[in-house]
Amino acid sequence: MTDVNAINGYTLTGSSSASTSSSSQTLSADMNTFLTLLTTQLKYQDPLDPMDTADFTNQLVQYSSVEQAIQTNSKLDSLLSLYTSNLGAQAVSYIGKVAQVLGDVMPLQDGQAKAAYTLDKDVKSVTIYVKDLNGNTVYSTNGETSSGTHEFDWDGKTSGGQQLEDGAYQIIVSAQTATGETAANVTTTIFGKVTGVASDSEGVYIGLGDAVTANLNDILTVRADDYFNKGSSDKTDGVGEDNASGEDEDSTEDTSIVDDIIDAAETAATIAGSALAII
Repeated sequence: MTDVNAINGYTLTGSSSASTSSSSQTLSADMNTFLTLLTTQLKYQDPLDPMDTADFTNQLVQYSSVEQAIQTNSKLDSLLSLYTSNLGAQAVSYIGKVAQVLGDVMPLQDGQAKAAYTLDKDVKSVTIYVKDLNGNTVYSTNGETSSGTHEFDWDGKTSGGQQLEDGAYQIIVSAQTATGETAANVTTTIFGKVTGVASDSEGVYIGLGDAVTANLNDILTVRADDYFNKGSSDKTDGVGEDNASGEDEDSTEDTSIVDDIIDAAETAATIAGSALAII
């Protein structure tokens, strides 16, 4: 599998898999400390008044427990590595499809970019800003003000009509409420065609165009590869719906891909549980 460094560009922040290496190091340190104390205690005990047998046995049991915990962590590391590799293999099937990901940096691909924002309440006004990664506003427009999810399409042109190069651009949604009302919560997601899959010790990532990298855990939906080309009349206002019934033509295929990844996670969890039960 391609190393994550091979996917260039802006990396969307997101959740990542926890590593047990620090726990293993802590347990190893605890075991070494215990052995030092035990050998020192045996060295300096009074030959005429040796250590109580029960206490000595308890200390040996504690040593055995720490050693087993270290072995358990090592086995879990192996399972997590296998699980990550399996996820990466499953994620390869995303290549060429359009993924919706949590985040606010969208890829401009072939002069097309798409994002969505969700309001938790009706607001007075909404302004959508598109900025380059230097913080310069290149485009702005008004958005929908009703509560719910609204999609935003951008053709890569500035407010003055200049066509910008493909790359990563940040979308900022500013929602203004009426005087005296509490501020509205805004959640943004971005869309991008998956161009690659990579992994490192922290998890599995997908490349969106040549500019954005996102964690696999932050994917919300996966759409057909022609999603960008569909007319707005074919989609309702809700994110994840491509027709009035809320199902797109490739929903069966896309769902099966997600189900495969979920099955892989459940299998890894079952194996891990069995390993702990044996120990």
